[in-house]
Amino acid sequence: MEEKIKTCCFTGHRPQNFRFKFDETHSDCIRIKHILKKCINRLITEYGVTHFISGMALGVDIWAAEIVLSLKEDFPYITLESALPCETQAVKWNQDSRERYYYILAKCDKESLLQKQYTPTCMQDRNKYMVDNSNYVIAVWNGSGSGTGSTVKYALSEGKTVICIDPTTAKVKKL
Repeated sequence: MEEKIKTCCFTGHRPQNFRFKFDETHSDCIRIKHILKKCINRLITEYGVTHFISGMALGVDIWAAEIVLSLKEDFPYITLESALPCETQAVKWNQDSRERYYYILAKCDKESLLQKQYTPTCMQDRNKYMVDNSNYVIAVWNGSGSGTGSTVKYALSEGKTVICIDPTTAKVKKL
């Protein structure tokens, strides 16, 4: 019998919701990225996760995708999927963010476009797709009611393992 591929997706706050905003040189941002990398590495080495799904939103999704791509040097068998809520996800972003987004997309092993046009529920639909297709969810979440909070709640209701990184305290816990 063939073993099912173990998958992890990511959810987290957008940069404007962190105290460091868009400053990725801030020590808090660097710390979050470091912890995120440690969690991803552990899922690969200890739990056999080989497939990762990023929703490609600004902030945590982009950071996680970049980390997975960097880890391919040590683990060439891992794969990265982008789950895009709509074709226009990055259209209003600044030029640097769009270039970063398209660079990552070009490096992904799989691209899943969930719908062509933006709708009020497309982000939530994307999050549901990611959770439904994952065994694990890594959430950079402060416990607030938000899109990230809704994704965590849905993942838990579906019996998924959620690894939560608190962006304020940097504590990691399994929910």
